Amino acid sequence: MDCIFCKIAAGEIPANEVYRDEAAVAFRDLNPQAPSHILVIPTRHIASLADIAEVDADEAGRLLRVVAEVAADNITGGYRVVTNIGADAGQSVPHLHFHILGGRPFGWPPG
Repeated sequence: MDCIFCKIAAGEIPANEVYRDEAAVAFRDLNPQAPSHILVIPTRHIASLADIAEVDADEAGRLLRVVAEVAADNITGGYRVVTNIGADAGQSVPHLHFHILGGRPFGWPPG
């Protein structure tokens, strides 16, 4: 498989990591869309949130807990969590990832 996030999770490609355990890796985005922009990925390949049924509830819950822990440890104030599902929604890497964005006020709609 030629998945860049799988290679980051395996340690084959370096990333500016802020968190790592057996189930998830969090690292700073190379093209930040906010003053704080961190990605959280599962260490095993899951294409998108649409495929979350492939994992058990404990694994899915652990991934969300990592998102909350990483945000609490790295962002002051409010933050936004985003995941895109499919190319039409802007998913550029077909590996489940959560964007944690913070460090500035966000309006609605997102943009």
